[in-house]
Amino acid sequence: MPERSMPGDTVSPLLATNLELLLQKIGRSSDVKCREIGQDDAEGASIRAVAVYIAGMTATEGTIKSLTIAGSAEPPPTDAAQLFEHYRARATAHGEVQEVRTFDELFVRLLSGNTIVFVDGCDAALSADTKAPKARPVEEPNVQSVVRGPREGFTEVLEWNTSLLRRKINDPSLWIEGRRVGRVTKTEIAIAYLHGIADPHIVEEVRRRIDTIDIDGVLESHYLEEFVQDKQITLFPTVFNSERPDVIAAGLLEGRVALLVDGTPFVLLVPALFVQFFQSSEDYYQRSDFSSLVRLLRFLSFLLATLTPSLYIAISTFHQEMLPTTLLYNLASQREGVPFPAFVEAAMMEITFEILREASVRMPSTIGQSISIVGTLVIGQAAVQAGLVSAAMVIVVSITAISNFVLPAFNLGIAARILRFGMMILGAAFGLIGIFIGLIVVIVHLCGLKSIGIPYMAPLAPFRRSDQKDALLRLPFSRMLKRPYSLYPRNIVRQKKRKT
Repeated sequence: MPERSMPGDTVSPLLATNLELLLQKIGRSSDVKCREIGQDDAEGASIRAVAVYIAGMTATEGTIKSLTIAGSAEPPPTDAAQLFEHYRARATAHGEVQEVRTFDELFVRLLSGNTIVFVDGCDAALSADTKAPKARPVEEPNVQSVVRGPREGFTEVLEWNTSLLRRKINDPSLWIEGRRVGRVTKTEIAIAYLHGIADPHIVEEVRRRIDTIDIDGVLESHYLEEFVQDKQITLFPTVFNSERPDVIAAGLLEGRVALLVDGTPFVLLVPALFVQFFQSSEDYYQRSDFSSLVRLLRFLSFLLATLTPSLYIAISTFHQEMLPTTLLYNLASQREGVPFPAFVEAAMMEITFEILREASVRMPSTIGQSISIVGTLVIGQAAVQAGLVSAAMVIVVSITAISNFVLPAFNLGIAARILRFGMMILGAAFGLIGIFIGLIVVIVHLCGLKSIGIPYMAPLAPFRRSDQKDALLRLPFSRMLKRPYSLYPRNIVRQKKRKT
């Protein structure tokens, strides 16, 4: 048994040595297949050659057949070098072919689905692109669905995802840079941006943060998200993600940078601003007046999802004089048989709803809907009849839950869910004063956040008047002549002003 080699070994002219070293490094795994494809030379002597591939990752049968000279009109090779060039020419018809001389590079290509060809007597190997990705086809996204708009979504195959972006942006200025991250997984990622539009400093900063990642594996884009985002402790997401090609393409057109990771349909987009999480791709496929109304409803829903239980607790506990007399009497009569204070009552209902929400997500789809219906209707009605909670509290929790689902960004909804409990504690302890203090702390915290060096609350703070055309409201396209100044694009002009 030869000694175990160190990383960086070069390909040997001896075929037997190369095969032994390859099988030794990969643990003689059963899915590694070796096929003899040698040929006879002009003098009838045999020149040994072997094709190595990973079963299930390649479409290699056609490639191996095309490498064979038998039955063709070509003259037989005279030496190993001539056979090596024959294999290079034949394999080129099936895809990219590269010459590799080190085992480090060889394993990267072999484990990516390529076929490796060794020829006895040659100190190099050929890598033929024979990938056969078996993945979910391009279909409508399940999470970010729209009433009007494209129905295609990203998949788990990186090449397919980059091609979807190319279909949206047919311009050579769309530059895509490849990287591999993960010492063990060696996951392929792509950095996509529009050259001439995206700020070079932002692109360089993204490159720097990606290149400094030193981790054993990257299995999903969130691994990159934690390394790319600014090092700040916050509940709010500072990296945007989407599984819709039209959303990512729109972000690139504004001067953002996209990060695509092989093995996940969720693509990251930076810099990400606070107002961006309230925007939906459907805003730009509807009339501007309707889109503006819906966007304002999302901001209102965020406030309701965060503050509704705490406001109910504060008003019913400390500020009853704010309620109309009739409503106050009704609430008092409902709470007469409830043994818990308003805060405990609200906490019980919120925790119960969070449990039901997670149960409906984790349960199989066939019974997940039944779980949610049973939880919201049966348990809620039974709790009211048992005197554990009041009917008003059920209404408050229901409004809160529905408002949370209005938000188009799921990760922003998570921030609202966590903030809700903090606001409930402040409302129960200090009333409306505590809630106002909590809001001030949250706003100050938001104003201090950054995403790839860009202020998180831009264009609201710092305030940029020109960027307000697509912030709280969405004005007609004829009014949005320039790209957002907040992203510092190199080409600020989005469209020329129409001549009337």
